[in-house]
Amino acid sequence: MAEIHKIIASVKDALGAGARSNSHAAAASAAVPVSPSARRAELASTFARELEEVGGNFLGILTAAEVTSRIVALAGEIGAKTVALGQGVVSDMDAIGEALERADFKVVRTIPVADTERAAMRERVANADMGIAEADFAIASTGTLAVVSTGDRPSSLTLLPPASLAIVQIDRVMANLAAVLAELGPGGVAANRLTLITGPSRTADIEKRIVLGVHGPKSIHAIVVWPGDD
Repeated sequence: MAEIHKIIASVKDALGAGARSNSHAAAASAAVPVSPSARRAELASTFARELEEVGGNFLGILTAAEVTSRIVALAGEIGAKTVALGQGVVSDMDAIGEALERADFKVVRTIPVADTERAAMRERVANADMGIAEADFAIASTGTLAVVSTGDRPSSLTLLPPASLAIVQIDRVMANLAAVLAELGPGGVAANRLTLITGPSRTADIEKRIVLGVHGPKSIHAIVVWPGDD
């Protein structure tokens, strides 16, 4: 995580120095190219900051090889016994499930089921201590996670267990909601159920006291995956 912030700081310093040293007004106003990696790092850093601002827990920018061990560690840290796990967008969720089982956690895998079995599957997910889903996108400007519900990645994964963990790929961290909707396209938006998660569930009583987790998870955790060869 510290290395990512160093990259961002270096890019900003370089851009600032370049603008100051240029004596020609026309050249100074020209766009300075920024590498895709630097742009991704900046978006991920913004997402991390905004997620923490709304009460979420950012677990870091990790390589795919580091993700599994961090998830197993988190399950132990929160005292989970049962973990509900959906299929991924890109990540190998089967490998994560196997690692959790080797560490003696019970894993509930969500799979497409018939209408008559949905209630039973939903109950098993609700009884889990933590739900893990790979988010389709993250929104940097608000620290929001965007998850498209599918049969093997139902919305119950992110809504019912008291702790929720989302994994998102670095190239799926978008600047804002408009960018997410543009990626999905009109057809994708119309055809899918999109869940937007901005921090833990918050409910205020008549005395304006905030209570977390009344209508959803009490804790939201997120990992951004940065490919090891990028």
